[in-house]
Amino acid sequence: MSNFLMVIFPYRYEDTWVFDDKAVGLEKEPFVCGIPQMIDNLVENIPNADMGFKLIFSQNPFPGYQAELIHSQEEYGGHWYRWQEKEKEGWLCPALFRYFNLVPNKIYCKAEKLSRK
Repeated sequence: MSNFLMVIFPYRYEDTWVFDDKAVGLEKEPFVCGIPQMIDNLVENIPNADMGFKLIFSQNPFPGYQAELIHSQEEYGGHWYRWQEKEKEGWLCPALFRYFNLVPNKIYCKAEKLSRK
């Protein structure tokens, strides 16, 4: 994968955080197993985040990142990551490999408000 920074646009669908990314063949891909709680922390200061927000992520730190997720273990083809600062852990499913060729040791991320016109 060639991008240093990647972006997706999660939103709530039937009380679950999901995202669409036609470029990699995903539609209403759900976040599960602890990741929704991490997202809730990331967006706590974004009004109407349920309607959608921008999630920027990278395997390298970037200015203004909010969370450093550290890889802890593999399970069922997905990977567990720990957000030590918030004492949270979540599982990223194999869709992770739509964005990274290899399992990143760390993932840095930041949530931003969408600019609505």
